[in-house]
Amino acid sequence: MRSSQPVRAVAMAACAALALTACGSTKDTGGSGGKAGGEGKVGVVLPLLTSPFWQSYNDYVPKMAKSEDVDALKTVNSNSDPTQQITDINNQLNQGVKGLVVAPLDSAAISAGLDQAERKGVPVVAVDVAPEKGKVAMVVRANNVAYGQKACDYLGKQVKSGKVVQIMGDLASVNGRERSKAFRDCVKDKYPKLKVLEIPAKWESDTAASKLDTLLNSHSDLKGIYMQAGGVYLAPTLQTLKSKGMLKKAGEKGHITIVSNDGIPQEFDAIRKGQIDATVSQPADSYAKYGMYYIKAAMNGKKFKPGPTDHDSTIVKLPSGILEDQLPAPLVTKGNVDDAELWGNSVK
Repeated sequence: MRSSQPVRAVAMAACAALALTACGSTKDTGGSGGKAGGEGKVGVVLPLLTSPFWQSYNDYVPKMAKSEDVDALKTVNSNSDPTQQITDINNQLNQGVKGLVVAPLDSAAISAGLDQAERKGVPVVAVDVAPEKGKVAMVVRANNVAYGQKACDYLGKQVKSGKVVQIMGDLASVNGRERSKAFRDCVKDKYPKLKVLEIPAKWESDTAASKLDTLLNSHSDLKGIYMQAGGVYLAPTLQTLKSKGMLKKAGEKGHITIVSNDGIPQEFDAIRKGQIDATVSQPADSYAKYGMYYIKAAMNGKKFKPGPTDHDSTIVKLPSGILEDQLPAPLVTKGNVDDAELWGNSVK
């Protein structure tokens, strides 16, 4: 997920220009939802489709829209461009949608689109990323601090001392910041014999591969890797290790312990093969399901408050005042990788 301060400024400027007319086109990326629920049409904006995680989420959207009785339009893909995402939001608003489900690319820049939706009286549910400001009815998201902590604890127990690297996401995103800080702080507090190296990779596979290759030239004694997004980092990481003769199976001498985030089928296969050791399963199915659930509730004027839910999660109030439903995200290892309840095992 790419972003920068200049991009944020452009996105804000784009908002003003788009107040009355849309200045770009969007690309349909999936089927529409099922029968109308009487509240009106719902627009669904994706951040990207180059990751298997977001491809799976995209596939779940029409299914969950039907099950929740939401009339969802075909999804649109912002293609990793925060400025395009503002355009996409405005295009949906100009089509007369009565609700929006958006997975923000940039936690700050998205406020331009949220402000436009608020001016038109259209509720928004944010999925995966919490905005820094702006009005949303609910954020549907797993606890990203827990992602970093779970990765830290797994590596800390497997790697007693030495160098580990975290391949980070975009630090313009709250997800990238929370995972990075949580991992860093946990290692410092609980596993002081580990030395953390860092690769800022912006959710970009090419960047991850290039920077990991360079890092391994200087740190061939690396003991562990934390990938903050298996959907974009798994393939380049394994390929880079293989090209250097450093891809050893779990249990073999020289194996580098690898823990990831996402819970995609490709990660599960890599765990079974012993190429990586663990991942935190980010619930693509529940993101789609509860995105639809909360947008329907918002369009009907329903309000929520902090506390436990009926689906094994907890709604918390963020410092910004926004409510976030923190969905469970289990750690997956060789011991439970074949669990049929994991969404990554139900993807065809």
